[in-house]
Amino acid sequence: MQHLLEVKNLQTTFFTPSGEVRAVGNVSFNLEPGKVLGIVGESGSGKSVTAYSILQILTHPGRIVGGSVKLHGQELVGLPEEEMRKVRGNKISIIFQDPMTSLNPVFTIGNQLMEAIILHTQRPREQARERAIEMLRLVGINEPEKRIHQYAYELSGGMRQRVMIAMALACEPDILIADEPTTALDVTIQAQILELMLELQKKLGMAIIMITHDLGVIANMCDEVVVMYAGRICERGTAPEIFYNPRHEYTRGLLRSIPNIDNDEKSRLIPIMGTPVDLLNLPKGCPFAPRCERAMKVCLNQFPEEYWVAKDHIASCWVNVLEKVGAPLAELGGQEAAQQMAREGEEAAQ
Repeated sequence: MQHLLEVKNLQTTFFTPSGEVRAVGNVSFNLEPGKVLGIVGESGSGKSVTAYSILQILTHPGRIVGGSVKLHGQELVGLPEEEMRKVRGNKISIIFQDPMTSLNPVFTIGNQLMEAIILHTQRPREQARERAIEMLRLVGINEPEKRIHQYAYELSGGMRQRVMIAMALACEPDILIADEPTTALDVTIQAQILELMLELQKKLGMAIIMITHDLGVIANMCDEVVVMYAGRICERGTAPEIFYNPRHEYTRGLLRSIPNIDNDEKSRLIPIMGTPVDLLNLPKGCPFAPRCERAMKVCLNQFPEEYWVAKDHIASCWVNVLEKVGAPLAELGGQEAAQQMAREGEEAAQ
């Protein structure tokens, strides 16, 4: 069976004056038609850069240095810019993080919507206007005939986000990439936007890649979840496996940091201690080891390969491997190894 989107060993590097920043390292995943894939991780984990690499909209000095991205079996890496323009917006669309900076303040909403429709569908201007009004109505914006003459600053945050969704879906793409679409919105509007995206996904039959730093946001909408840290995938699997059987310490840390309505009101959230690893000085071993309470000596020197925890569940963690073979974990290091790795990282940075 051919996948809708196949990403294999994708590598993206930013060549800065200070050195090479390996923002995405050997990332692989597949996306099936009509499915929702969640990519989760904290800021700097490589989520957005992965999306930009798929669409090849990386800014200088970043570029793809290895790997493959296939859409319907067609290789996108290395595709000429003229051909990529036919893919962007038409086959793969993206909703950016901040609609206020993504929408042009000097053009009306209707003008920007119509521009995308005319560019990708070759419709005459009057038909493009009708399509723009239709899309605004589809995403729940009232009085769309009036809204197309308004500017971005005249709309609320939730309405601007709905306009971005309408723009992304105007050409009925096969894949919608939503890059933290609810970050700047309050909780009530967040829920409305997520519900809207799911309704449109079912109605149009498209696949969605949902990028977020909050596991709680995608708990009920994703079929599969990819957890990223330091530009690599540390765990991936079906949503039930990730939420009910997490097998990487970073995933467990993300889940512990989600507020639980059943907890005592005086109970504290458990944060992930420490700071993200420096991508300019990636360690030989597991990049999460300096922050991991269960870090072992093997974590210092060897990067953990992907390990099949279950049929649809993969984790890159030495704990899973060593527990499987019955290795004596207490003799392999523990927190002392993590502290040692943290010191080595500080020395390298200096």
